[in-house]
Amino acid sequence: MYFNTSEVSIYYEKYGNKDKTILILPGWGNTRTTFYNIIHYFQEEYTIYILDYPGFGNSIIPSKTLTIYDYANIIREFMEENRINNPIIIAHSFGGRIATLLTGYYKERIDKIILIDAASIKPKKKIRQKIKEKLYKFLKRLIKIFPPVQRETYHQKLIQYFGSADYQALPVQMRETFKNIVNENLIYYLKYIESETLILWGKLDQDTPIKDGIKMNRLIKNSALIVFPKGTHFSYLEYPSLTNQIIQEFLKEKAVEE
Repeated sequence: MYFNTSEVSIYYEKYGNKDKTILILPGWGNTRTTFYNIIHYFQEEYTIYILDYPGFGNSIIPSKTLTIYDYANIIREFMEENRINNPIIIAHSFGGRIATLLTGYYKERIDKIILIDAASIKPKKKIRQKIKEKLYKFLKRLIKIFPPVQRETYHQKLIQYFGSADYQALPVQMRETFKNIVNENLIYYLKYIESETLILWGKLDQDTPIKDGIKMNRLIKNSALIVFPKGTHFSYLEYPSLTNQIIQEFLKEKAVEE
């Protein structure tokens, strides 16, 4: 199924037909299919929505450069269109950025949040990275000395040498969007998240290090952190059964309170 706005068209899937809703916000790229284990585990008790972000999976590349706030507003429109009220959010990696804005900035009513190896904190650049960035900017300025027919070739060589694997793998139209997102630090909004939050993290995660999970746990008032000792950035795939059981127990807690 597709959800259309004036700017983008996004593909989504819906499972189950219960009163309580789970909205899954995947990581950057097409990770919709990696959540089928979680979906199949919970679809008998919940209505579940999961989507492909603009430019990935079955969703078309957006016609303009987007910011993380644009992504959050797309999700807000999606929730309004589908009458998703007070959902449970499961967010992995990039999805954590959206969840942070939905709750900490836009103050959307969210029942509970499960953050898995989430990205919201901009990492501090190491000295080597800063030097590499300055060198790239300097070499990029030299593009003017090349004949016009050679400039694009020169520019692509710079990208191949200096660009990250994620950046290089993107379509050209998505690269400015990627830069907008990774350069945005959302740490300020974490302290304003009021929803009860479960934080799951792989101890060996190299993309979003465990120190980020610890910091999120400290900043989000009503949160708990569980660390998978041998987990990496996709800890929910490496510990599938345990992840489902932990989430299930977390979601049951409110039923007892009520």
